[in-house]
Formats: sequence, structure tokens, C-alpha cells
Amino acid sequence: MTPKVAVPKVTVLGAGGWGTALALSLLRAGNCEVTLWARREDAAQELRSRRENVPYLPGVPLPPELHITSDLTQATAKAELALAVTPSVGVPELLSALPHKLPLVLCAKGLGPGGERLSELARAQGFTRLAVLSGPNHAEEIGRGLPAATVIASHDAALAARAQALLQSASLRPYTSSDPVGVELGGVLKNVLAVAAGMVDGLQLGDNAKASLLTRGLPEMARYLAWAGAQPGTLYGLSGLGDLMATATSRHSRNRAAGEALARGGQPEQGGKVVEGLRTARLLHDWGEQHGTELPIIHAVSRVAAGEWTPQRAVEGLMERAAKAEA
Repeated sequence: MTPKVAVPKVTVLGAGGWGTALALSLLRAGNCEVTLWARREDAAQELRSRRENVPYLPGVPLPPELHITSDLTQATAKAELALAVTPSVGVPELLSALPHKLPLVLCAKGLGPGGERLSELARAQGFTRLAVLSGPNHAEEIGRGLPAATVIASHDAALAARAQALLQSASLRPYTSSDPVGVELGGVLKNVLAVAAGMVDGLQLGDNAKASLLTRGLPEMARYLAWAGAQPGTLYGLSGLGDLMATATSRHSRNRAAGEALARGGQPEQGGKVVEGLRTARLLHDWGEQHGTELPIIHAVSRVAAGEWTPQRAVEGLMERAAKAEA
């Protein structure tokens, strides 16, 4: 009699749009059993009964083989790997409730409360097997099985390769990287530039303005990445330039939509969805001030997000800067 082969178990922690999309991607790959953890029991019950994530990924059915729970202990007890997909503000609390031996892939694109990378917070709490996942990945498309690529980065090459194998499918192509700093921060930095791009859209300033803004945003990303110790080439890969292109132009991008709403006098955060770029802008602005580093676009977004400038004043501030050579 052939012995039964144990099927690996993977848990996705966070039942928003991105968490749900990643859970569906794992199921499509067909290499593991998948559990989706929701923070609230009422949310988990709604997902189990409707088999659809109506608030965050409407119109996409959840297969019956997707396990859904709000019991964190149950969700992680036998998991070989967990993907942490809560918004960045919820990551510290989540980390404090998880066993430190659990291999963890961090998927949020934000910073800790003091500007720390989320991986730094996890390592400080005792997690040793860590990876980060980032790229041009809109949940609305990946959840529907549209083709996409992403990057899984870690100093632990075996962990990155294992996560890659579990996620690889006909619709999602994960690459690995040895630069977790660059991959993690690329997803953080581009959110702020996407808010700025949305302001350009809301003010109807045109394609030239948007292209100029995003191109000049790349050196700002590069300055922060160099300070953090990232590999220079990572900026121009999927987690940097690729993610920036998607987030700054897509109708699915909540950061771009938030900037557009601000430019039109509306509310940037709608439907309870977190806009990472608004919070991150202030943290990056403070870093620039502390280190004497020029981040004019990030500075402008931070001032608008704080209500200190109007979007039009931000444009004027950028256009009135002293003439200089391109660098």
C-alpha cells in the first residue's frame, strides 16, 4: 500500500482583498491546503456563508476547499508557512500573537509606527525565517486569475524558493530575490508617488506632468533605498519600477484614487480601505528632514495629506524649485 503523502498547509493572515487574492492564488497552484484567517469572527462567518469577499473582492467565488477561520491558533497550528497580509498598522499586533518559529512572508506595503521596516519589527520580536513579497499586484486582477508576476525576497534562500514553489501557477509567476530590503521598501515608496500621480489626475494636469512626476520620483526612491542598504538594481525591477507603474496608473489603485480624491476636494479613504501612501508620506518626510535628504515630491504629498497644502499649492511648490541639472 502506497503511503499517503502529507499535503503542506499554508495560512494567509488577513482577509482583505490582497489576502483573499493570495489565498486563491495558492489554491490555483494546487500545491497545498490553504486557510484564510480573518481577524473578526463575524467577517469569517460572512466569508464562509457567502463564499465571496463582498467588501474587498466582489464577484470572485471562494472555492469550498478554502478553509476560513478567525481562530489564529487553529490557523497557524500546523502551517508550514504563513503569509501576513494585514495592513501595516495591524502587523505589530499580529506579530505579537504568532509563534516565532513560524516561517513568515510579509506582504504589506507599509512601515512600522516609527518608520521601521515590517521585517525589522518581526526580527526584533524573535522571528528568524522571514521573507517579503511585493510587485505590481492588484488584488482585483490576481484574485480573478489574470496573469501577473511578483517577487519573494529573503536572506533565507530556501524559504524564498519554498514560497515560490507554493505560489507558482499558470497565472502567477513569482521570482526570488536576495534583496529583501529593496523589495520591501520599493512597495512602500511607490505608494507615496502613486498618491502624487492621483493628484495630477484629479487636477487634470496631463500625461506630460504625470510622466515627469514619476520619473523625478525615482531618484527620491533611490536615495532612501541607498540609505537603507538596498541593492541598486532592485529599484528597476518588479517591486520598484514595476509596482510604481501599476500603482500610479491603475483604476484599481487606492493610493492613486486617494490622490485624485484629494485633488477634487473629496475624502481620500473610502470604504474603510487603508491608504498606505498617506501614512507613509509623513514617515518618509520626517526621515528626509532628519537626514537632510531632498525628497520634494514625498514632502509635497506629506504636506497635502496633513492638510497644510492644497494639491495646487503642492504643484506650485514643485514647479518653483530652483533650476538644476537632472540627476
